[in-house]
Amino acid sequence: MFDFQNRHVLITGGTSGIGRALAIAFRNAGANVLVTGVRHDEIVAFSSQVSGIAAVLLDVRNDSDIVQLAAAQPRLDVLVNCAGMILRNGAEFSVERFAEVVDVNLTGTMRLCSAFHTHLAVSRGCIVNVASMLSIFGSGFAPAYSSSKGAIAQLTKSLAIAWAPEGIRVNAVAPGWIETALTQPLQENPARREAITLRTPLGRWGKPEDLTGPVLFLCSPAAAFMTGVIMPVDGGYSVM
Repeated sequence: MFDFQNRHVLITGGTSGIGRALAIAFRNAGANVLVTGVRHDEIVAFSSQVSGIAAVLLDVRNDSDIVQLAAAQPRLDVLVNCAGMILRNGAEFSVERFAEVVDVNLTGTMRLCSAFHTHLAVSRGCIVNVASMLSIFGSGFAPAYSSSKGAIAQLTKSLAIAWAPEGIRVNAVAPGWIETALTQPLQENPARREAITLRTPLGRWGKPEDLTGPVLFLCSPAAAFMTGVIMPVDGGYSVM
């Protein structure tokens, strides 16, 4: 549906889950794709399973590594900020762990946006941040995750305003309940899985591939007059 020939795409957190699905979709649409992962074993596994996509180590908390990555890229047309984390079993109520989650999910996103700002201004490119339905709802179990994702929505809108004069479009997708490693504990809890399914109008959990159409659309000329958008991709969960 979309042609990304000769376009250069960077996806953080692209070795698994939603990021991996997006990387494959952009590759299939003709793009030159680079993904990052935070662990060496992730990079090795991804590279052995997926062809035609380069993968490098990157911790989005490390400013100097991000600067080096940006310096090594001659061009960038699309930046997708997909790297993220969540802590369970009450860990996010610790101030130190709260700060860790925010540093990855929110500040990490801003680090990448800032480092590649010039690249995207030159290419008049676009950014897609990965927000969440918890950008809208609160969470009594994951205060850091929900706070960081709420802030992602506001960061997206703010950068959209600030960088529009340079031709950079900044949007976000807000996934609902998607079958990834991040949601594995909930998937394995029959009561929680059923409650979520019943609450979702389309009657199922999402798959990472459900994000590919919306993200490629937002990065395509078809969305040329869209910026600052937080697009729900949640099977209707947020309208209930």
